[in-house]
Amino acid sequence: MEEKSEKEKRVRAITKLYYSNPKVQEAIIKFSSGREVVPRYFEGFGKRPDMIQYPSDIMGLVNKGATSFHASEEIWGDALQLSSDIPKDKMDELRKGWDLLIDIDSKYLDLSKIAARLLIQALEYYGIKNYGIKFSGSKGFHIIVSYNAFPKEYMGLETKKMFPEWPRAMTEFLFEKIEAKFRTEAGKIMNLGKKEEKKRVYCLNCNRPAQTGTLSLYECPVCGLTTQRKDAKSNRRLRCLNSDCAGVLDLIIDKEYYFCEYCKDFDNEKNKLGSDKNPSLFAERAGEEVSEHSSFDLVLVAPRHLFRMPYSLHEKTSLASVVIKKEEIDSFIPQMADPLKINVVNFLPENEPEEAKRLLIDALEWKKGKESEEEQTIKQKYQNTEYEKIDVTGVTEQMFPEPIKKLLKGLKDGKKRGLFILITFMRSLNYGADQINLRVREWNKLNEPPLKEGYIKSQIDWHLRQKKKILPPNYDNPSFYKDLNLLDKRPEVKNPIVEVLRKIRSNSRK
Repeated sequence: MEEKSEKEKRVRAITKLYYSNPKVQEAIIKFSSGREVVPRYFEGFGKRPDMIQYPSDIMGLVNKGATSFHASEEIWGDALQLSSDIPKDKMDELRKGWDLLIDIDSKYLDLSKIAARLLIQALEYYGIKNYGIKFSGSKGFHIIVSYNAFPKEYMGLETKKMFPEWPRAMTEFLFEKIEAKFRTEAGKIMNLGKKEEKKRVYCLNCNRPAQTGTLSLYECPVCGLTTQRKDAKSNRRLRCLNSDCAGVLDLIIDKEYYFCEYCKDFDNEKNKLGSDKNPSLFAERAGEEVSEHSSFDLVLVAPRHLFRMPYSLHEKTSLASVVIKKEEIDSFIPQMADPLKINVVNFLPENEPEEAKRLLIDALEWKKGKESEEEQTIKQKYQNTEYEKIDVTGVTEQMFPEPIKKLLKGLKDGKKRGLFILITFMRSLNYGADQINLRVREWNKLNEPPLKEGYIKSQIDWHLRQKKKILPPNYDNPSFYKDLNLLDKRPEVKNPIVEVLRKIRSNSRK
């Protein structure tokens, strides 16, 4: 508590002096135009919605204890009409536009510098010359591209209504574009002074991390026939494939091979692309440290998402969120954000009309292809698995596992994977078609934003057509529960259905 109180004293000592600077006030007012602006106090954020129009608004909030100001990426006709329960169609009507805001966050400032520099290079590759860069006030950076850089309509859709889908697609697309170079450069920094480097094998066809499997070589002691099997069970006795031989194959050697979950074998699309037939398409990346430290968080946009405004103070560091040039990224040090020594410049430059159109088109095409690949991968992985019938008479939602209950509150990201979990979970519990249709649509209303009705219908119809039951993914599958932030603790069982069965047995004993 003592350390916190000292920190608070230090920030409060400079807050009134800092925000009384006319140039700081001018920068905050200029950026506030049309945005929802919320003050932050040491105790937490102020009321929402709120906005700032005049310098007196800033000082009035500072005199009440405000230490920083946070603004929306979205630009509104009247931000004061917003509310937590406003329907999406009303929000779309109130929204006049949105800026592409890339929020880079890392445990290390040096890694954020690498990401910021590579993202700027990616923007410039797409012909975007007008963008803003600022220090977050702690260990990250914010990069912004104005709404005016995007077409007002694309593919018959109004751009202003495509928030957060379109800016999120561009953010994810840019991250994937820089990921390989980022990991290489970050790995070199994190490996300084280390004798050994951990490396990771990638599929060079799609630039994704490869999975590991076992390739077993067998030989028949009778006729000498040799054959290979992928991921064969070690305790299984295999008869010789030669119809004229009664021999049993001996295991000669097991060796590791790599395969890609997303790419198909070029000769046989029923199989996955593997290093056994295409070794040149799998390679380690030099200098890439497989570590949680050699990565960074790209904070994805969400409705009414707020970020620290340019020249706002940071409560934890007492530094200012200063605007910098791209040439200053690598040499930037926190001392350059000393609130009493800053030089105030504009954060949001004017863009040329449709300057970012090519980026938008490529990002949306990439997103469409990625979702199609993931959907097909999920179906192929699970559709041929058959399970015995489960008696789940009398199951209620109160008996659902906590991760499923958390899922039912709605998602912002990963909604298609969430839908797969929910449908397979309910089907495994013998819920009828009407019950699944009703419950899935109730869940979809809680998503931000909801999935399109056409997609919901196609997925339910596909699952109901399957003759074989598909269990929901196991808890240890990293692409589902963990990635969707549905696990608050380590599960005691392998699959959510097992939890339900345990509760059924427990209730029957009682």
